[in-house]
Amino acid sequence: MARQFMKGNDAIVVGALAAGCRAYYGYPITPASEIAHAAALHFPALGGVFIQAESEVAAMNMVYGTAGMGVRTMTASSSPGFSLKQEGLSYCAGAELPCVVVNIVRGGPGLGNIAPEQGDYFQITKGGGHGNYRLIALAPNGAQEMCDLTMHAFELADKYRNPACIMADGITGQMMEVVEIPKALPHKWDHTSWCVDGTPGTAGNLVSSIILAPEELEQHNLKLDAKYKQITADEVMFEKYEVDDADLVVVAYGVVSRIVYSTVDQARAEGLKVGLLRPITLWPFPSAVITSLCATAKAFLAVELSTGQMVEDVRLAVEGRKPVHFYGRCGGMVPGGDELLAEYRRVLGGGSR
Repeated sequence: MARQFMKGNDAIVVGALAAGCRAYYGYPITPASEIAHAAALHFPALGGVFIQAESEVAAMNMVYGTAGMGVRTMTASSSPGFSLKQEGLSYCAGAELPCVVVNIVRGGPGLGNIAPEQGDYFQITKGGGHGNYRLIALAPNGAQEMCDLTMHAFELADKYRNPACIMADGITGQMMEVVEIPKALPHKWDHTSWCVDGTPGTAGNLVSSIILAPEELEQHNLKLDAKYKQITADEVMFEKYEVDDADLVVVAYGVVSRIVYSTVDQARAEGLKVGLLRPITLWPFPSAVITSLCATAKAFLAVELSTGQMVEDVRLAVEGRKPVHFYGRCGGMVPGGDELLAEYRRVLGGGSR
């Protein structure tokens, strides 16, 4: 298998192409610009389509149209641009159209800055658009996972006919690492039962998210809800590190989890029993495993690049059984190992910040 040194943003395009995606719509926005640059270079070269749309709204609706044709398609942006895609994402979820949307999160709110953050967690995991819908959300913590989880996102999107999102921070998108180039997936997906691709076999299909009769819309929402329950039961992904005997379980994702890995080892060297629970799917969230860790852990600590968003899901999973603490940096600031170690000592020692 070939290996190449590349940015995480470039690895997303590699994964998308290997997954059989052949249509990309969007335009550059820092710190996600390399995704559009790489897509413009490689999609047409492999017989696909790249269009720099006139807006993020237009790009998302181009995804809607192409997904409705049964073609694997995607778009990518950073936080302000992702906000503009929310209406189209709701339409895609309502019409049950599989697609992949990438958000390389930067500092906010508003235009904010171009430094890394995780402040879009609520928007992605709770649904930033209107209606009773959910996005499958995957959180890579390195370039290899940017590639591999993008491929997995397309598989999940097709399996459940639902939009899937890659949520990464600006550091993960910009840093360069060695990536093993995956083999292309076999073309085994069949969308002819629902897509409209201009052939006689799909002439009777209808792709729409408008259902005017309240009784019918209620049944459609209940159908979607049943699908979301199935995703929650079957598709949770997480990683555990030194949690079996941990007094303090740190919950972190994305680039923050990489910092926590090393601090767990340092804490252990000091005699502090600290472990890491890394959610890989932000939705569905690994609530059950966190609940199970309440049997052995004395406390939990959510560490995020925000003022506190994922911590709410940790608290819901713990259900008051054990203390849940929070440590966050925002605005593009990233915690260092020394300050995290100090926080572990404070929590386990019962001190004040």
